[in-house]
Amino acid sequence: MPLDSSQLAVPLVVEGSVQRFDPVARAVDLAETMPRQWCGTYRSFGDGSNVDVNLDLSKLTPIGQIIDLRGEMRLGSVTTPVQGNLNAKSDQLELLPLSDQLIPGVEPGGFFIGLQELTMVGWQAPRLTNTGGMLDLNSSCSVQASEPLSEPLPIRGLW
Repeated sequence: MPLDSSQLAVPLVVEGSVQRFDPVARAVDLAETMPRQWCGTYRSFGDGSNVDVNLDLSKLTPIGQIIDLRGEMRLGSVTTPVQGNLNAKSDQLELLPLSDQLIPGVEPGGFFIGLQELTMVGWQAPRLTNTGGMLDLNSSCSVQASEPLSEPLPIRGLW
């Protein structure tokens, strides 16, 4: 087929929207504005036990669209340094506890993985016989266990 030169003069029209999202700029913004303290619980799928968790992020470094996370995590009575990556474009998180001594169900060699930053994070165990668990963190660490409540909670009737 011969080349039709009249088709070269037709303007190109792009249908749909153009993505204006800059993941590198979002990584820089998240590194500056992301809360440094997270609190919550870890629930084991194996035995259903709950453990209080505190995560303190001491260093957040943007590297392209990835944020390098460094800090410390307290799982119950065990404290471990942690290291991880957060993808500013997809909000995917990988967080590795670096200690050899962890709580039952959280073994060395496994990692926490999340699809919504630090909320709703699952434990990926290093062995298939470990069923894992769920880490539920919140950036608002409100009342600590050692602080008394200012007023008692109301008791609601059943009828």
